[in-house]
This record gives sequence, C-alpha cells and structure tokens, in this order.
Amino acid sequence: MILTVTLNAAIDKRYVVDGFQVGEVNRVRECAYTPGGKGLNVSKPAAIAGAEVTATGFVGGHAGHYIEDALKPFGIKSDFYHMEQESRSCINIWDEKNHVQTEFLEPGFTVTEEDFARFEEHFSGLVRRADVIAMSGSVPGGLDGTAYQRLVKICRDAGKKVILDTSGKLLEMGIEAKPTMIKPNLDEIRMLTGKQCDHMEDMIEAAKVVHEKGVEIVAVSLGGEGSFVVCRDGIFRARVPKIDAVNTVGCGDSMIAGFALGLSEGLSVEETLRKASAISAAAALREETGFFVKEDMERILPQIEIEKIS
Repeated sequence: MILTVTLNAAIDKRYVVDGFQVGEVNRVRECAYTPGGKGLNVSKPAAIAGAEVTATGFVGGHAGHYIEDALKPFGIKSDFYHMEQESRSCINIWDEKNHVQTEFLEPGFTVTEEDFARFEEHFSGLVRRADVIAMSGSVPGGLDGTAYQRLVKICRDAGKKVILDTSGKLLEMGIEAKPTMIKPNLDEIRMLTGKQCDHMEDMIEAAKVVHEKGVEIVAVSLGGEGSFVVCRDGIFRARVPKIDAVNTVGCGDSMIAGFALGLSEGLSVEETLRKASAISAAAALREETGFFVKEDMERILPQIEIEKIS
C-alpha cells in the first residue's frame, strides 16, 4: 500500500478562458473540479497505475467531504483527520489563446499543535500498514518547519520508505530526519547547499552533498530536460521526448507517484526513473491535474533515455 500525505488538501478548480485579461470580466469556456493538493496529485496517478492507495492529511467542512467523495472513482481510500473549518480551493486559469496559466492558491485553515499531535497518532497507525509513504506540498497555518520532520521520523522509526516533496524551511528541516527520497528542483537544491549550480556538474555535486547527509535518493527535476538521480547505485540521467504539453501542473507530483510505485515494487533505480519520467510526461498530455492515461505512458516509456553517468 502507498500512503500519501496531503496536509493542505484542496479542491482544484481549472478554468479555461480565451485571452485572460487582468482587471476585466473573463468568461470561462470550460471548468473542472478535482481533489487537489500535491499529495492527492500523487495519489491519483499511483492509483491509475494500479497501486493500492490510502490518502491522509487534513480536510474540513463540506469541501472536505467533496474531496473524499471525489477520490472514490479512482479507488483511493480516504483516511483523513477532519477539521470543522472548510478546506481550501486552488484556481488554475488556462489561457487557451496565449497558452499561459495563472494560479490562485488559498492558504487554507489553521491547525493547532493539539490537532497535529492527534493527527500524528492517527498517522502512526496508517504507517504500520504502508509499504511507501509519500508526503508532499505545503502545510496549513499554525504548523512550523518541523511538521514534516516529525512525520518523516515516525516513518523511519517504523522502518518504512518515505518520500518528501516540499520546499523552503519544511524541506530544509525535513531532510534532517533523513527521508528515503527527495525531489528538489534547481532553486531548492541551491537553497539546501548554497551552491550556484549553473552547470550540470555543479548540480550533481550539490545533489551528492544532500545524499551524503543521509538522503538515500536525491532526484533533481530539470523540467523539460528531464531529471537526474544521485543514489548509492550511482548517478543516472533521464531524458524525455519532446511532447505537446497541455497541462504541466502536477507533473512533478506524477513523477513522485512513479517513484513511489518503483520503491513499493522493488524496481531498480533505472526502471524506477524510467517509469516515473514516463508517468510525468503522460500527465502533461492531459488537462486534468494529477491524471494520465496508461496508453500514453506505455507509448512514452520506451522513448525515455536513461544514462548512467557514474
């Protein structure tokens, strides 16, 4: 079972408009509502790929019930901690004319230390039944930089593999608990190491620094140029084919789903990186965030080039 953690779950609202104008009335041509938050954007592709997935975190109010109900068609089991306040909404506006997207992200409710302590007890029980835990995204107001650090420690103490995908202080403090894997982008690897990382060699050296501090797998995203992984088996570079992307929001989360699948199935690093890259690319071909079609993934999979650098 893959357990996903979304501490700041949301309803994702995608609006398609023709020529978005600031300060003007914009008519929405199409709209779609999906359960969102980075952890749930890991849950959905993992479930589509055939994994047993349980989603946890915080939800609240009528919006929280909608999030849980909307996960059912994917076969995802919900096991959230419930708050009285309403869960947030996040709006993504896709400008069909100019091919530009704009996002509005609500902050969400506030979680007290008492709420979080009760969630930790709930989470500990779920961890015992999981093979891999993937925790992603921001945290609600009221929680500090130690939130993920505490949850990673629970996973590690239980002997479980845990992926942490977040940013800023949450990432900086989270890696002190030594998660199995992180997936920083260029800005995040710079923040963690203080290195400029202007060249590929510098990026690899920076990832090595994080790896040597106890993170088993450091996967660095390079956007359309693919990614690379530093781990005990060596350094691996993934190159993806050029595609006509429709929606790139959540592609990094789809990649995390691929890594979680690989870790749960005991695949090699090369096989895991290939699967994660193919799922991420397939997700970019679809309008719905955190969604892909298996046929797209299977077509892209043999086109992913994996090179062992060292």
